Amino acid sequence: MMNMQQNQMLPEKDLLNATLADLRRSVREYATATTEAACPMVRQMFTQLTDSSLKIQGELYQLMASNNMYNVPSKVQRQEVTKRLQNAQQTQTEAQQFVQQHLTAMGAQAMGAQTAVPPHQPNVGTTPQYS
Repeated sequence: MMNMQQNQMLPEKDLLNATLADLRRSVREYATATTEAACPMVRQMFTQLTDSSLKIQGELYQLMASNNMYNVPSKVQRQEVTKRLQNAQQTQTEAQQFVQQHLTAMGAQAMGAQTAVPPHQPNVGTTPQYS
């Protein structure tokens, strides 16, 4: 075991930290791909990749923490967590309102456009007329 550690270019802790960082990056990328996927099967695939990457990341973190290889961030005041949560909830509410307003406006425009366009007439059973 000692020879193996001496031959490594990076200490085990650094390799594990790099792996942990890569897993965090992968989770972000998978989450982005999930939100941008139009196909339900692709969306499900990226959701599963996100979930499995989060599981592996959590297991690696637990392993590193139990071996004192991960420096736990300093404790945060509950007040600060509550404040940030409230800010995030407010941002989410504002985003939902923004989307709803624009969807409503788009629906109104579409309704106005529909009245100006005659309804589609089926052409089944009719003979084409050429001039």
